[in-house]
Amino acid sequence: MDLDSMDCTSTMDVTDDEEIHQDRHSYASVSKHHTNHTNLNAAASGLLPTTTSVHELLECPVCTNSMYPPIHQCHNGHTLCSTCKNRVHNRCPTCRQELGDIRCLALEKVAESLELPCKHMSLGCPEIFPYYSKLKHETVCNFRPYNCPYAGSECSVTGDIPFLVAHLRDDHKVDMHSGCTFNHRYVKSNPREVENATWMLTVFHCFGQYFCLHFEAFQLGMAPVYMAFLRFMGDETEARNYNYSLEVGGYGRKLIWEGTPRSVRDSHRKVRDSHDGLIIQRNMALFFSGGDRKELKLRVTGRIWKEQQQSGEGGGACIPNLS
Repeated sequence: MDLDSMDCTSTMDVTDDEEIHQDRHSYASVSKHHTNHTNLNAAASGLLPTTTSVHELLECPVCTNSMYPPIHQCHNGHTLCSTCKNRVHNRCPTCRQELGDIRCLALEKVAESLELPCKHMSLGCPEIFPYYSKLKHETVCNFRPYNCPYAGSECSVTGDIPFLVAHLRDDHKVDMHSGCTFNHRYVKSNPREVENATWMLTVFHCFGQYFCLHFEAFQLGMAPVYMAFLRFMGDETEARNYNYSLEVGGYGRKLIWEGTPRSVRDSHRKVRDSHDGLIIQRNMALFFSGGDRKELKLRVTGRIWKEQQQSGEGGGACIPNLS
Protein backbone atom coordinates (compact mmCIF):
# COMPACT_ATOMS: atom_id res chain seq x y z
CA MET A 1 0.00 0.00 0.00
CA ASP A 2 1.17 3.59 -0.64
CA LEU A 3 2.63 5.65 2.15
CA ASP A 4 3.34 9.34 1.72
CA SER A 5 5.34 10.76 4.62
CA MET A 6 5.46 14.54 4.90
CA ASP A 7 7.18 17.11 7.11
CA CYS A 8 9.57 14.57 8.63
CA THR A 9 12.71 16.57 8.10
CA SER A 10 15.90 14.57 8.45
CA THR A 11 16.61 10.92 7.92
CA MET A 12 18.26 9.12 10.81
CA ASP A 13 21.69 7.62 10.10
CA VAL A 14 21.99 4.40 12.04
CA THR A 15 25.34 2.71 12.53
CA ASP A 16 25.41 -0.99 11.88
CA ASP A 17 26.36 -2.78 15.04
CA GLU A 18 28.22 -6.03 14.89
CA GLU A 19 25.78 -8.92 14.55
CA ILE A 20 25.50 -11.03 17.64
CA HIS A 21 25.87 -14.74 17.09
CA GLN A 22 24.38 -16.82 19.85
CA ASP A 23 25.77 -20.18 20.76
CA ARG A 24 23.93 -21.87 23.54
CA HIS A 25 26.96 -24.03 24.28
CA SER A 26 29.58 -21.27 24.26
CA TYR A 27 29.30 -20.38 27.91
CA ALA A 28 31.32 -22.03 30.60
CA SER A 29 29.67 -23.93 33.42
CA VAL A 30 30.22 -22.76 36.97
CA SER A 31 30.10 -25.31 39.76
CA LYS A 32 29.46 -24.77 43.43
CA HIS A 33 32.51 -24.40 45.66
CA HIS A 34 33.46 -27.67 47.31
CA THR A 35 35.42 -27.91 50.53
CA ASN A 36 35.93 -31.67 50.34
CA HIS A 37 39.64 -32.00 49.52
CA THR A 38 39.22 -35.64 48.57
CA ASN A 39 36.77 -34.72 45.80
CA LEU A 40 39.01 -31.89 44.61
CA ASN A 41 42.02 -34.20 44.38
CA ALA A 42 39.98 -36.86 42.63
CA ALA A 43 38.74 -34.38 40.06
CA ALA A 44 42.25 -33.13 39.47
CA SER A 45 43.50 -36.67 38.93
CA GLY A 46 40.73 -37.40 36.44
CA LEU A 47 38.75 -39.77 38.66
CA LEU A 48 35.79 -37.39 38.70
CA PRO A 49 34.50 -35.47 35.68
CA THR A 50 35.15 -31.73 35.50
CA THR A 51 32.26 -29.25 35.49
CA THR A 52 32.57 -28.86 31.73
CA SER A 53 32.39 -32.60 31.13
CA VAL A 54 29.40 -32.87 33.51
CA HIS A 55 27.66 -30.20 31.47
CA GLU A 56 28.39 -32.23 28.34
CA LEU A 57 26.80 -35.26 30.02
CA LEU A 58 23.67 -33.16 30.60
CA GLU A 59 23.38 -32.39 26.89
CA CYS A 60 20.74 -34.43 25.07
CA PRO A 61 22.39 -36.34 22.18
CA VAL A 62 19.32 -35.80 19.98
CA CYS A 63 18.34 -32.12 20.35
CA THR A 64 21.63 -30.99 22.01
CA ASN A 65 19.66 -28.97 24.59
CA SER A 66 20.32 -29.26 28.30
CA MET A 67 18.33 -32.06 29.92
CA TYR A 68 15.94 -31.51 32.82
CA PRO A 69 14.02 -34.10 34.88
CA PRO A 70 12.88 -36.61 34.00
CA ILE A 71 16.17 -37.64 32.36
CA HIS A 72 15.80 -41.06 30.73
CA GLN A 73 18.40 -43.73 30.06
CA CYS A 74 18.54 -47.08 28.30
CA HIS A 75 19.82 -50.35 29.81
CA ASN A 76 23.32 -49.48 28.57
CA GLY A 77 23.32 -46.11 30.35
CA HIS A 78 22.80 -43.80 27.36
CA THR A 79 20.70 -40.77 28.30
CA LEU A 80 18.30 -38.41 26.53
CA CYS A 81 15.64 -35.85 27.44
CA SER A 82 11.96 -36.65 27.92
CA THR A 83 10.92 -34.69 24.82
CA CYS A 84 13.23 -36.66 22.54
CA LYS A 85 12.24 -39.98 24.15
CA ASN A 86 8.89 -39.66 22.40
CA ARG A 87 10.49 -38.56 19.15
CA VAL A 88 12.73 -41.64 18.89
CA HIS A 89 9.80 -44.02 19.48
CA ASN A 90 11.26 -45.40 22.73
CA ARG A 91 14.50 -46.53 21.03
CA CYS A 92 17.91 -45.40 22.26
CA PRO A 93 19.44 -43.25 19.50
CA THR A 94 22.92 -44.45 20.49
CA CYS A 95 22.61 -48.25 20.76
CA ARG A 96 19.07 -48.74 19.36
CA GLN A 97 18.01 -50.71 22.44
CA GLU A 98 14.54 -50.23 23.91
CA LEU A 99 14.50 -47.39 26.40
CA GLY A 100 11.77 -48.48 28.78
CA ASP A 101 11.02 -46.17 31.71
CA ILE A 102 14.39 -45.97 33.45
CA ARG A 103 15.29 -42.59 34.93
CA CYS A 104 18.88 -41.52 35.44
CA LEU A 105 18.49 -40.29 39.03
CA ALA A 106 22.24 -39.97 39.52
CA LEU A 107 22.58 -37.45 36.66
CA GLU A 108 19.55 -35.53 37.94
CA LYS A 109 21.26 -35.25 41.34
CA VAL A 110 24.52 -34.11 39.74
CA ALA A 111 22.62 -31.35 37.93
CA GLU A 112 21.36 -30.02 41.27
CA SER A 113 24.96 -29.26 42.29
CA LEU A 114 25.66 -27.05 39.26
CA GLU A 115 25.33 -23.30 38.81
CA LEU A 116 25.36 -21.93 35.29
CA PRO A 117 25.38 -18.47 33.68
CA CYS A 118 22.33 -17.28 31.77
CA LYS A 119 22.51 -18.19 28.06
CA HIS A 120 22.15 -14.47 27.32
CA MET A 121 25.49 -13.77 29.00
CA SER A 122 26.96 -12.62 25.67
CA LEU A 123 24.20 -9.97 25.50
CA GLY A 124 25.08 -8.60 28.93
CA CYS A 125 23.27 -10.72 31.54
CA PRO A 126 25.60 -11.21 34.54
CA GLU A 127 23.37 -13.65 36.45
CA ILE A 128 24.31 -17.18 37.54
CA PHE A 129 21.62 -19.66 38.55
CA PRO A 130 21.22 -23.18 39.91
CA TYR A 131 20.83 -25.56 37.00
CA TYR A 132 17.09 -26.09 37.50
CA SER A 133 16.33 -22.33 37.87
CA LYS A 134 18.16 -21.24 34.75
CA LEU A 135 15.41 -22.03 32.22
CA LYS A 136 12.75 -20.06 34.10
CA HIS A 137 14.99 -17.00 34.27
CA GLU A 138 15.91 -17.14 30.58
CA THR A 139 12.26 -16.83 29.49
CA VAL A 140 11.99 -13.43 31.21
CA CYS A 141 15.62 -12.26 31.11
CA ASN A 142 15.84 -8.54 30.34
CA PHE A 143 18.81 -9.26 28.08
CA ARG A 144 17.01 -11.83 25.89
CA PRO A 145 16.87 -10.89 22.19
CA TYR A 146 13.96 -8.88 20.80
CA ASN A 147 11.82 -10.02 17.89
CA CYS A 148 11.81 -7.91 14.75
CA PRO A 149 8.93 -5.39 15.13
CA TYR A 150 8.19 -5.20 11.41
CA ALA A 151 4.48 -5.87 10.86
CA GLY A 152 4.27 -6.19 7.09
CA SER A 153 5.45 -9.81 7.06
CA GLU A 154 6.39 -12.61 9.39
CA CYS A 155 10.04 -11.89 10.15
CA SER A 156 11.96 -14.35 12.34
CA VAL A 157 15.02 -12.14 12.91
CA THR A 158 15.95 -11.49 16.56
CA GLY A 159 18.66 -9.41 18.18
CA ASP A 160 19.41 -6.46 20.41
CA ILE A 161 17.98 -3.02 19.65
CA PRO A 162 20.95 -1.58 17.67
CA PHE A 163 21.03 -4.70 15.49
CA LEU A 164 17.27 -4.58 14.86
CA VAL A 165 17.38 -0.87 13.99
CA ALA A 166 20.01 -1.61 11.33
CA HIS A 167 17.97 -4.62 10.17
CA LEU A 168 14.80 -2.51 9.79
CA ARG A 169 16.68 0.12 7.83
CA ASP A 170 18.72 -2.15 5.56
CA ASP A 171 16.47 -5.18 5.07
CA HIS A 172 12.92 -3.82 5.44
CA LYS A 173 13.76 -0.35 4.07
CA VAL A 174 11.58 1.39 6.67
CA ASP A 175 11.43 5.18 6.98
CA MET A 176 13.92 6.41 9.60
CA HIS A 177 13.49 9.85 11.19
CA SER A 178 14.98 11.79 14.07
CA GLY A 179 13.01 14.10 16.33
CA CYS A 180 10.12 13.81 18.75
CA THR A 181 7.34 15.26 16.57
CA PHE A 182 5.96 13.89 13.34
CA ASN A 183 3.48 14.74 10.61
CA HIS A 184 2.50 11.89 8.28
CA ARG A 185 -0.05 11.63 5.49
CA TYR A 186 -1.51 8.22 4.72
CA VAL A 187 -3.07 7.89 1.26
CA LYS A 188 -5.00 5.02 -0.34
CA SER A 189 -7.29 4.93 -3.33
CA ASN A 190 -10.46 2.85 -3.10
CA PRO A 191 -10.37 2.68 0.72
CA ARG A 192 -13.73 0.88 0.84
CA GLU A 193 -12.03 -2.16 -0.68
CA VAL A 194 -9.48 -2.30 2.13
CA GLU A 195 -10.38 -4.63 5.01
CA ASN A 196 -6.95 -5.68 6.29
CA ALA A 197 -3.87 -3.71 5.34
CA THR A 198 -0.63 -2.48 6.88
CA TRP A 199 1.25 0.66 5.83
CA MET A 200 5.03 0.92 5.94
CA LEU A 201 6.50 1.07 9.45
CA THR A 202 8.19 4.33 10.50
CA VAL A 203 10.98 4.46 13.09
CA PHE A 204 11.73 7.60 15.14
CA HIS A 205 14.87 8.32 17.14
CA CYS A 206 14.51 10.68 20.08
CA PHE A 207 15.74 10.87 23.69
CA GLY A 208 18.39 8.37 22.60
CA GLN A 209 15.69 5.72 22.06
CA TYR A 210 13.80 4.24 19.09
CA PHE A 211 10.03 4.18 18.57
CA CYS A 212 7.94 2.40 15.89
CA LEU A 213 4.85 4.09 14.45
CA HIS A 214 2.24 1.66 13.04
CA PHE A 215 -0.78 2.45 10.86
CA GLU A 216 -3.20 -0.12 9.48
CA ALA A 217 -6.77 -1.04 8.53
CA PHE A 218 -8.74 -3.96 9.95
CA GLN A 219 -12.20 -5.09 11.01
CA LEU A 220 -13.26 -4.21 14.55
CA GLY A 221 -16.31 -6.41 14.93
CA MET A 222 -18.41 -5.54 11.89
CA ALA A 223 -16.92 -2.05 11.52
CA PRO A 224 -13.91 -1.29 9.31
CA VAL A 225 -11.44 0.94 11.16
CA TYR A 226 -8.00 2.49 10.85
CA MET A 227 -5.59 2.41 13.78
CA ALA A 228 -2.34 4.19 14.61
CA PHE A 229 -0.15 3.29 17.60
CA LEU A 230 3.41 3.60 18.86
CA ARG A 231 5.74 0.91 20.18
CA PHE A 232 8.93 1.45 22.17
CA MET A 233 12.05 -0.47 21.15
CA GLY A 234 13.00 -1.62 24.64
CA ASP A 235 11.53 -3.24 27.73
CA GLU A 236 8.18 -2.41 29.29
CA THR A 237 9.74 -0.75 32.34
CA GLU A 238 11.61 1.68 30.08
CA ALA A 239 8.53 2.28 27.92
CA ARG A 240 6.67 3.66 30.96
CA ASN A 241 9.09 6.60 31.02
CA TYR A 242 7.53 7.99 27.82
CA ASN A 243 4.17 9.33 26.64
CA TYR A 244 2.94 10.08 23.16
CA SER A 245 0.00 11.74 21.47
CA LEU A 246 -1.59 11.16 18.07
CA GLU A 247 -3.99 13.57 16.37
CA VAL A 248 -6.06 13.34 13.22
CA GLY A 249 -8.77 15.69 11.99
CA GLY A 250 -10.25 18.00 9.41
CA TYR A 251 -13.20 20.26 8.71
CA GLY A 252 -13.51 21.43 12.29
CA ARG A 253 -13.34 17.95 13.82
CA LYS A 254 -10.45 16.29 15.61
CA LEU A 255 -9.55 13.01 17.33
CA ILE A 256 -6.72 12.94 19.86
CA TRP A 257 -5.07 9.95 21.53
CA GLU A 258 -2.66 10.13 24.47
CA GLY A 259 -1.02 7.11 26.01
CA THR A 260 2.14 5.21 26.89
CA PRO A 261 3.94 3.37 24.08
CA ARG A 262 3.88 -0.40 24.33
CA SER A 263 7.14 -2.32 24.40
CA VAL A 264 8.10 -4.35 21.34
CA ARG A 265 8.16 -7.29 23.77
CA ASP A 266 4.41 -7.23 23.07
CA SER A 267 3.77 -8.41 19.54
CA HIS A 268 2.29 -6.09 16.95
CA ARG A 269 -0.88 -8.20 16.84
CA LYS A 270 -1.25 -8.18 20.63
CA VAL A 271 -1.12 -4.38 20.72
CA ARG A 272 -3.52 -4.05 17.82
CA ASP A 273 -6.02 -6.52 19.23
CA SER A 274 -5.99 -4.70 22.59
CA HIS A 275 -7.07 -1.52 20.72
CA ASP A 276 -4.33 0.42 22.52
CA GLY A 277 -4.03 3.34 20.11
CA LEU A 278 -5.85 5.91 17.99
CA ILE A 279 -8.82 4.17 16.32
CA ILE A 280 -10.64 5.94 13.47
CA GLN A 281 -13.82 4.51 12.02
CA ARG A 282 -13.83 4.42 8.22
CA ASN A 283 -16.68 6.89 7.78
CA MET A 284 -14.90 9.39 10.05
CA ALA A 285 -11.61 8.79 8.24
CA LEU A 286 -13.27 9.51 4.87
CA PHE A 287 -14.88 12.64 6.35
CA PHE A 288 -11.44 13.84 7.45
CA SER A 289 -10.15 13.06 3.93
CA GLY A 290 -12.66 15.44 2.34
CA GLY A 291 -13.56 15.53 -1.33
CA ASP A 292 -15.87 12.84 -2.66
CA ARG A 293 -14.76 10.32 0.02
CA LYS A 294 -13.37 7.99 -2.63
CA GLU A 295 -9.77 8.36 -1.52
CA LEU A 296 -8.19 8.11 1.93
CA LYS A 297 -6.07 11.13 2.79
CA LEU A 298 -5.38 11.09 6.51
CA ARG A 299 -2.84 13.40 8.11
CA VAL A 300 -1.64 12.02 11.44
CA THR A 301 0.45 14.28 13.65
CA GLY A 302 1.98 13.46 16.98
CA ARG A 303 4.74 13.92 19.48
CA ILE A 304 6.70 11.88 22.02
CA TRP A 305 7.75 13.21 25.41
CA LYS A 306 9.52 11.82 28.43
CA GLU A 307 7.62 11.69 31.67
CA GLN A 308 8.31 9.33 34.55
CA GLN A 309 5.05 7.53 35.36
CA GLN A 310 4.01 5.49 38.34
CA SER A 311 3.81 1.76 37.81
CA GLY A 312 0.39 0.64 36.70
CA GLU A 313 -0.80 4.05 35.45
CA GLY A 314 -3.47 3.81 32.77
CA GLY A 315 -3.11 3.98 28.99
CA GLY A 316 -4.98 6.72 27.17
CA ALA A 317 -8.19 8.05 25.78
CA CYS A 318 -9.58 8.89 22.37
CA ILE A 319 -11.09 12.36 22.71
CA PRO A 320 -13.39 13.83 20.05
CA ASN A 321 -12.97 17.58 19.70
CA LEU A 322 -16.00 19.27 18.13
CA SER A 323 -14.61 22.79 18.14
